[in-house]
Amino acid sequence: MGQIVSVTGSQMQMVAINWHIYLLTHSALALGLVGLFRAGPIILCSLLGGVVADVIDRRRLMIATQTVMLTSSAILALVTFSGLQHVWPIYLLTAIASAAWAFDTPARQALVPALVPPKDFPNAVSLGMLMFQVGLIVGPALAGFLLASRGPGLVYAINAASFVAVILGLALMRVRGRPGFEDGKEPRVSVEALMEGLRFVWRTPIIVQTMTLDFVATFFASANQLLPIFAKDILQVGARGLGFLASAPAIGAVFALVMARMGILKRQGMIVIVSVGIFGAATIAFGLSRVFWFSLAMLAISGAADTVSTILRQTIRQLATPNNLRGRMTSVNMIFFMGGPQLGELEAGTVAALVGAPLSVLTGGIGCLVAACVAIVAAKNLRRYKGSSTSV
Repeated sequence: MGQIVSVTGSQMQMVAINWHIYLLTHSALALGLVGLFRAGPIILCSLLGGVVADVIDRRRLMIATQTVMLTSSAILALVTFSGLQHVWPIYLLTAIASAAWAFDTPARQALVPALVPPKDFPNAVSLGMLMFQVGLIVGPALAGFLLASRGPGLVYAINAASFVAVILGLALMRVRGRPGFEDGKEPRVSVEALMEGLRFVWRTPIIVQTMTLDFVATFFASANQLLPIFAKDILQVGARGLGFLASAPAIGAVFALVMARMGILKRQGMIVIVSVGIFGAATIAFGLSRVFWFSLAMLAISGAADTVSTILRQTIRQLATPNNLRGRMTSVNMIFFMGGPQLGELEAGTVAALVGAPLSVLTGGIGCLVAACVAIVAAKNLRRYKGSSTSV
């Protein structure tokens, strides 16, 4: 429940930052730079974050990282209320929050398998994803209305307050937050501990293949950062329309989760690849669309496909990784999972500045389709993976 509140606030802030920067600069490249300032700290800090998550109490680590993100949002709200006229404070505070997130995510994902037995883990991932998507639906829609009536400062303040819910939830949690060690020897934060995690990932082909597909697909098909341009200049639906556009992928994701729980997903590896292909095709259709409702539908389809793929990829990776290495595996994955879309936003903004937003999205969708086709041929371990009979 704390995560629903926090994700709602975080998604509100992401929409507000994009809208705020576009109002200040009217530049597609400036929008793309948001992705760089989010991805840079993640790439630089995630490997260290994974090592730390495998050494210290994961629950306490999350309390610290959530506090840093709360402080960043609060400062952003204060400078905005003071009449912010430049974009560099937004970039700086975004980078600080991303660095904290690079430590938070390995701890959070590594903690989940300790909360449920292995047979229930896919359903736990599905439930966690459902909670996340609720925030993705409510957050952008609320942000759209607040941006139209009150401006971004209030959105930033609401996000700062939302972190309190997660901190309270973690404080009430009674699970053992320290990882167990199979050989009884407790590792320390060191280069050797980092290399151990990298060696494990490199020697596990299916993990390498899911991470690579993740990065390539999301690098090319990152349309979200350009939504302010589509809302304001192409579809001409304003801030409220932007809120609905940003919420549409999450609506599709919730629908996919409900449908998935009605049956058994077999040949899970192939489903991952096909989902990536559908994601790319829907992105192409969105780039071509000039009709608001059709654009919403294509974003919803892309969200549904991405969610099915994400759940299966996360389940495959977590169950293939020993508990004492899960933090480090997750940190390596963050470079692919977060580096792909965030650097993809920079790529999308740069291409949009050169050839326009629609063509940028169109070429990105084509790149995603090509990645799915290559995976069918080259990613043999993933293509042949059938998984268990556990329902998503």
